[in-house]
Amino acid sequence: MPYVNIKITRDGVATEQKSALIHGVTKLLVDFLGKNPQTTVVVIDEINTDNWGIAGETVTARRLNN
Repeated sequence: MPYVNIKITRDGVATEQKSALIHGVTKLLVDFLGKNPQTTVVVIDEINTDNWGIAGETVTARRLNN
């Protein structure tokens, strides 16, 4: 049973986009690894940009500085 965890920043990703990600990842596992789509789990975690850090600073701060 494949389990895929996608972590993205919480930036207003539309429901349709998330659905397309779940479908696409499932299809990749079926097409390339022969996995059963009925037992493939895809989870999308949306992380607040204050809780995601890169190079010692939050994504929120990085975006303000760019």
